[in-house]
Amino acid sequence: MTDQIIVWDLETAPDAEALARVHGRDQMSPEQVRQALGGEFPKLPIHRIVCIGALIASRSDEGWKVESLGAPHIGERSEEELISSFIERIRILKPQLITYNGDTFDLPVLRYRAMLHRIDGSGLYARAYFNRYGEDALDLCDILASYNSRAKVSLDLLSRSLGLGGKPPTISGANVARYIESGRIQEVADYCETDVVNTYRIWLLLEVFRGRLSREALKASEDQLRSFVEPRFALKPHLRSLIV
Repeated sequence: MTDQIIVWDLETAPDAEALARVHGRDQMSPEQVRQALGGEFPKLPIHRIVCIGALIASRSDEGWKVESLGAPHIGERSEEELISSFIERIRILKPQLITYNGDTFDLPVLRYRAMLHRIDGSGLYARAYFNRYGEDALDLCDILASYNSRAKVSLDLLSRSLGLGGKPPTISGANVARYIESGRIQEVADYCETDVVNTYRIWLLLEVFRGRLSREALKASEDQLRSFVEPRFALKPHLRSLIV
């Protein structure tokens, strides 16, 4: 079993430059992008990363201990810098990666964007993260649905059904692009952090189900998470509703 994990999540928006290249144009306005997409979800290479949320936790004698939580975004640094620093952290820590729908979305998008920026992504080969049948990169959405697309549920639905906080009511992945266009990038980053915390708590419950974490260790892990985020409520009020 692993001793360190990174629970992570991407927030993205359509890449107007990439879409313009696909359509043989020099550039496209946000309205032209929407028209070209026709309300459909963009193909993965057309997504640009605007935020990478991540929670790092380590195994302790009592359970799991959160070491860091954040969601750096393009309002703070470039997309290339976001990707490079995240891959470098993976290279150094060599953790198990935990996502919700990561095999279908986050991991391939991260790879496409690293390739676009000509980034050395060898850190993503520190473990077998791209091995379909391993758990170095664990996708909770796939695992819990037994790899059956008809059994998949949203992170928000699952979180709330399990008695966890769920997503904020004011934003969803569908309107992230609108928030970015209007300069509300910090709200997107906050939203991303809530996804990461929910994913972490679902993973803890899965570990209990698998017999890898006792109920006492679960309580200790949840208590530690609460102790970690409570001093940050003043700066991160969006986390308050997640600790129930």
